[in-house]
Amino acid sequence: MPMSVNTSAARLTLASPADVLAAVPYLVGFHPSASLIVLGIVQNQVQLAARWNLPLPSQALLPLEPALTRERIEEVILIGYGDGPQVTPAIDQAGQLAARLGVQVGEALRCHGGRYWSYVCDLAQCCPPEGTPYDPATSRVAAEATVHGMVALPDRAALEGTLSPLTGPVRLSMRNATATAVAAVRSRFAKAADPDRFAREFVTQGLVRVRAALAVHAAGGRLDDAEAARLGLDLAVIRVRDEAWTLMDDSHAGLWRDLTRRLEPPFVPAVASLLAMSSWRTGDSVLAVIALERALAIDPSYSMANLLMHALQNLLAPTLLADRLPTPADLERTMGIPRASWLLPLFPLLDDPPDIPAPRTPAL
Repeated sequence: MPMSVNTSAARLTLASPADVLAAVPYLVGFHPSASLIVLGIVQNQVQLAARWNLPLPSQALLPLEPALTRERIEEVILIGYGDGPQVTPAIDQAGQLAARLGVQVGEALRCHGGRYWSYVCDLAQCCPPEGTPYDPATSRVAAEATVHGMVALPDRAALEGTLSPLTGPVRLSMRNATATAVAAVRSRFAKAADPDRFAREFVTQGLVRVRAALAVHAAGGRLDDAEAARLGLDLAVIRVRDEAWTLMDDSHAGLWRDLTRRLEPPFVPAVASLLAMSSWRTGDSVLAVIALERALAIDPSYSMANLLMHALQNLLAPTLLADRLPTPADLERTMGIPRASWLLPLFPLLDDPPDIPAPRTPAL
């Protein structure tokens, strides 16, 4: 099965089942276990990489059929991680679905205990009954992927840890900065004679701060705690958040990842959703899902996170949504002049910011 597979990050030459198994952790971001992986190939390009937990929940593969059709997948590679009773039904189900659509199953593998078995080859000389040993860590493919900056963490929990909130002195500093920013905005609003004028100023300044933050990140810099905390308040307003969304490009994930880890929980849903969109655009659907899980754990009703999660669960390509995004000029034209009602999502954070103590007075 020699083939050269393009990914969003690199071209990986896969000449054997062992090469495929070495590539999978870099395609999904971690070394899977108890999983079904489906790779959809179009002209030697990985167009689709999807993962399900095993055993498969009922109807779990329903989104796969329209995805294979929509993406015009020519060939699939199926990989199951686990013992035979767990993996074989899932492989059969995915293989039958592909056959029904006329999609070739290029390879179907089961991996367990450092060995693999092929469901499409029964030749003892290349696929013995006891399985074929393999070691992804020593593979040429792993070396190629690493050179191109691709990363495979030990498991999904380790990948989740890359988005976990920062602790220790960083957390204390961010809490203080957030409390200061909240107090300042609350005070300004209390003194505002015209709420609509206050909203116009808030949104205008927030749009400037979004662009400034992107510029700092593009130059290799990092927002300080006061800047990060203030931007967190800005992004609570949908018009400001959507400015960041419409300006999205593939280089922004680092900024949104940093803020997802640094901001206080009430302000995380917006930046985690922006991180999800940025990750999804670059083909990192697993990280996108983890970011959305963080957002929805804090605010289950957050609409942007729910929209993106629905798209990911249905294996939609990011281009389907990206091509429908308005420009900043479109937002300005359709939404009109900012008014006080735009700040409604921010008010609960100003009135009763959870887990944010009052600013500390420095010791003399």
